[in-house]
Amino acid sequence: QVQLVESGGGLVQAGGSLRLSCAASRGTFSTYEVGWFRQAPGKEREFVALWSGVSTYYADSVKGRFTISRDNAKNTVYLQMNTLKPDDTAVYYCAAARGFRGRTGAGEFDTWGQGTQVTVSS
Repeated sequence: QVQLVESGGGLVQAGGSLRLSCAASRGTFSTYEVGWFRQAPGKEREFVALWSGVSTYYADSVKGRFTISRDNAKNTVYLQMNTLKPDDTAVYYCAAARGFRGRTGAGEFDTWGQGTQVTVSS
């Protein structure tokens, strides 16, 4: 079972950029699809982006601003976040599940990282 370690969160001004990383500390991502989710205080965890083999998926709220990618050599999935807004403030989690099904529901993933805080100031 792959284990996930996230990094890259922090404090940034509106309009700025951050890149989050999700590294597999055990196993590889070769047979897993990997998603990013976020959870703001008082809100449910919501889908952000998914890397699913040759396909990628994005929530409407981040399309055109966020990009998910994978580095096979580093066994890491990235979330590049540009033009950040205060509404993007949340704890960001990466999640993995075996097989490529285009999952976007949090309940469909069985492996989660510890989360990394992203705060966007106005």
